[in-house]
Order: sequence, then C-alpha cells, then structure tokens
Amino acid sequence: MEFHTPPMSGRDDLNNLSLLGKSENSLPANPSDAKLDTFPNLRKGRRYWITLNCPEFSSLCPVTGQPDSARIVIRYVPGDACVETKSLKFYLASFRNHPSFNEEIVNRILDDLVEVMRPQQIIVRGEFAARGGIQLTTEATYPDSLAAES
Repeated sequence: MEFHTPPMSGRDDLNNLSLLGKSENSLPANPSDAKLDTFPNLRKGRRYWITLNCPEFSSLCPVTGQPDSARIVIRYVPGDACVETKSLKFYLASFRNHPSFNEEIVNRILDDLVEVMRPQQIIVRGEFAARGGIQLTTEATYPDSLAAES
C-alpha cells in the first residue's frame, strides 16, 4: 500500500493562518488580544480525540499579583475545525501577565476554544501548583452534559 501526503503549500484552506510559518515572536498582552487560528478537520466522518498538553502555563493571582503556574490539558473531538498549535501557544502565553482566578482561566480557555472550533466535545483541565498548601484542579467541559457523565 502506498501513501501520499499532498504538500501543505497547495492547500488554500491554510492561507488564513496568522502565525504558523511566520517568524512572529511578540506575544499578545492578554487573551483578548490573542488570535486562535483553526484549520479544517479533514476527517470529519471519524470521531477521534486530540490532546494538547501545556505543562508550563502561567498567570497572575488577581488579588496578590503573585504568579500562578499550572499544567493545562486540552482534549477535544474536532467538529469542522482543529486549533492550530502555534496560535494556541501564543494564546496560552498571553495569560502570563493577566490577573485572573484559576477557575476563570480554565472556563475562559474552554469558551474561547468552543467559539473558534465548535468541537463535538472538549475538556479543559488546569492543574495549578499548590499555593498556601492547597493544590487546585479545575476541569470544564463542553457540552455541559459531559460533566454529569464523568
């Protein structure tokens, strides 16, 4: 059996990607300034999971201004589109100077990804480092009915 992968340069559907293939190195100042790029899911008839792991996520506590660090894991079953990982990296990095509670961060990431991708299912999990002797993990799901099934 012979496999042939067409060159990516011939795919007009990838022309709208704003970061991939470019030497951009300035991070957005906050998540509202970030752009999440997507590309078409070429296997729409197949149900499969994509897992993205960001072990070095950081943000700021909105009360103390102290840095928070976390491992963010995003798992999704794509619908019509997949998120492009370089734009996701820049988006996640934009939280590093953004003051927000851990719970809000996880829910914001979920909401923003659902808005741009319209996945069949998605789970965003934030495992934040211990502060004051307590470790916090937040998990948000779409559709919301998934939470009852877990």
